[in-house]
Amino acid sequence: MPDSVMTGPIPGQKLTHENADTGTSVAGRRSFFTYHDLGVTEGSNGALRAQVMKSGEGLTEPTGWHYHSCEGQFIYVVKGWVDLEFETGEKKRALQGDSMFIPGGMRHNETGTSTDLEILELSIPADMGTVSTDPPSGMSA
Repeated sequence: MPDSVMTGPIPGQKLTHENADTGTSVAGRRSFFTYHDLGVTEGSNGALRAQVMKSGEGLTEPTGWHYHSCEGQFIYVVKGWVDLEFETGEKKRALQGDSMFIPGGMRHNETGTSTDLEILELSIPADMGTVSTDPPSGMSA
């Protein structure tokens, strides 16, 4: 495939820059997290979302089985750890410095976190829905 020459920004996209003072706290999916929007949704015209999720108390019970209606979700653990289980039967602990890509529609369940968890989360597209579901066959709720 030949290299294409860009003649300017992709239509609808623009440069954004956020820092700790200008970023916005936003509502999120879980009450035990705070969410900090990084301005990527606005800059990408909704093609990508980036936010930092922080937990001040840790997960006290599993989130329950769910999937995200999106093309994919990427996480990078900045601090702490999170335990997840997947419809494939795999159980993973993502530690500080670990990253993970979760395909859209893949059922998973967060089962535990450290009290100081901090995650950079990206989703494609920015508008990512969460759908509760029954556990996969043979797995507990």
